[in-house]
Amino acid sequence: MNKQTPLIEMKNIELAFGGVKAVNDVSVDLYPGEVVGVLGHNGAGKSTLIKVLSGAYKADAGEIFVNGEKATINNPRDARAYNIETIYQTLALADNLDAASNLFLGREIVNKFGMVDDDAMEAETRKIMQRLNPNFTNFKSPVSALSGGQRQSVAITRAVYFNARILIMDEPTAALGPQETAMVAELINQLKAEGIGIFLISHDIHDVMELCDRISVMKNGKLVGTENVADVTDDEILSMIILGKKPTKSN
Repeated sequence: MNKQTPLIEMKNIELAFGGVKAVNDVSVDLYPGEVVGVLGHNGAGKSTLIKVLSGAYKADAGEIFVNGEKATINNPRDARAYNIETIYQTLALADNLDAASNLFLGREIVNKFGMVDDDAMEAETRKIMQRLNPNFTNFKSPVSALSGGQRQSVAITRAVYFNARILIMDEPTAALGPQETAMVAELINQLKAEGIGIFLISHDIHDVMELCDRISVMKNGKLVGTENVADVTDDEILSMIILGKKPTKSN
């Protein structure tokens, strides 16, 4: 796929709740192998915008294009059919099950007798973990015993195993320590190398400066602007978030 065709284009998206426009005429896009940070205060509309893409909400107006073709996304199943997967902050993992059982939850591998084939599932899990996160070795423990970064790895791996091309990550490093955050950053770089596009919802400017190629900042339901991370300072991003002011190009 050439760099010119975005994986996702959201054009002129609008969504109101009880007469209040939570998302007001917002357009964003995402290319293969790119991370776009979606930033803004609570209530800025960033989560609502992304929930339209994940199928959790249906837009009142606007269009979504996937790989240049108009898409119809009315629910999460539709989104999945377009290879869009969402990894929420809560991660939606079954705490009492191990990594392989979580990876195949609801899509278990069965043998010819119709029994769940735990060995096959573990072998597949080891194979994809080797590719995405070679340091992951804790295959036998329930995920409740894993660290935050390892749990994040399981959730991301599950999405990628089932062919996600577009990942929505909600505050992926919230409540993680520096080492764990570095682990998630490595994982994100690996996904980028595979041509996966990521929308990353975050409050954390440092996260964004480290992980994202571009940022789209929202305030009061509107898009303040989209900038290349390399072209803006922390202060300029803060000014976009707090004041809704686009950086002035002095050069």
